[in-house]
Amino acid sequence: MPKLFVHSFGCRASQADGAAIETGLQARGWESAPAARDAQLVVLNTCTVTSAADEDLRHAVRRIHRENPEARIVVTGCYAQRAPAEIANLPGVEMVVGNSHKVRIPDLIGSDTPYHGQIHVGDIFSQHEFLSAPVEDASGDRTRPNLKIQDGCNNRCSFCIIPFVRGRSRSSPAAQVIEQVRTLAAKYREVVLSGINLGRWGREHGFSNDPLRLVHLLQQILGETSVERLRLSSVEPMDWSDELLDLVASSPRLAKHVHAPLQSGSDAVLRRMHRKYRPRHYEDRIRKAREWMPEAGIGADVMVGFPGETEAEFEDSRRFIESLPFTYLHVFTYSERPGTPAATALQVPVRLRRDRNKILRDIAAAKNLAFRASMVGRTLSAVTIDDGRIALSSNYLKVELTAQREANRLIDVVVSGTGQGTVRERELLAVLQ
Repeated sequence: MPKLFVHSFGCRASQADGAAIETGLQARGWESAPAARDAQLVVLNTCTVTSAADEDLRHAVRRIHRENPEARIVVTGCYAQRAPAEIANLPGVEMVVGNSHKVRIPDLIGSDTPYHGQIHVGDIFSQHEFLSAPVEDASGDRTRPNLKIQDGCNNRCSFCIIPFVRGRSRSSPAAQVIEQVRTLAAKYREVVLSGINLGRWGREHGFSNDPLRLVHLLQQILGETSVERLRLSSVEPMDWSDELLDLVASSPRLAKHVHAPLQSGSDAVLRRMHRKYRPRHYEDRIRKAREWMPEAGIGADVMVGFPGETEAEFEDSRRFIESLPFTYLHVFTYSERPGTPAATALQVPVRLRRDRNKILRDIAAAKNLAFRASMVGRTLSAVTIDDGRIALSSNYLKVELTAQREANRLIDVVVSGTGQGTVRERELLAVLQ
């Protein structure tokens, strides 16, 4: 049986796409290999949010071709949609498939046409249907499958290339989502719902006769499936409605975890970014989440060095971030993306971007340590992952277990202390005493 290796770069939606590609190819007779060097076919599902993401792909292609020159390399995803000819010129790449054709990869690979030099990229804005192969598995040894239920984005943030490589917002039909969750729930304790702009699920014109929202879909999933835990990946701040926050807070089957991209705490910078909220709006959502869920994990994406960001604007952002009850941050340094309005604006020196990145990372580390320390003595619900020596709590903390458990199980753990970015389970003997 021919061997296949699939690797995805970037966001949870990309990871879900990679799992769907792998499942589709397995159905065509391919067997998953543990590494690219062991495979006859390597599929790389790309990100292009930053220049670093592009560089990661180029390095990966060169390394794979060097270690396994006989492997056929297929590159798909966002970078493939944006710059297919650039990727096609990399050594070893035999096919480039944009997001517009990603769902057809099993058919394209199964055809009799030679791979070499093939580029399959179309107009992503002409896509009106949800493009995703059905997901039946978490793939490999993962114990928390990502189910992509939304794709594309109708926002036009001035720094972001994603709408141009993912297209308009499109949603997976509710019935399909429920059936896929039902299938996954038979195997897995936790399912992660993901999307490019997850909070916009169901909102595109003509999607449904009823005004469906993400909260209504969650209610249906909880009512019609046996899934033990659902986790939302990233939801834009203004899509964290009171109704959605209340459902997450009140349902024991929804992970107590709120991730709301911020990007900047400066009103002026948010306006230049074309973000659709102001700091006061964001603060209201985050403080309400903390009030209703005192132990929740609350995180944000934050960008430093956006074009024109002054010292005063950065200081506004720093103070704002420090004032809010975050438990973790994903801090990104602004990266110019050709074709976006921000790429032509006055750029912040790279050295300043790096300095500001470190300042916010230090704040994030302090907040995360304080949150982990506050959990000492408390009992957390967690799902065992990887080899069963680590678990992930409902409120998004990694837990070091005192003894190996079977993976893919929901357990209660009493926290005894903190580790390197983790919390530690209390020894059983200490509990008995």
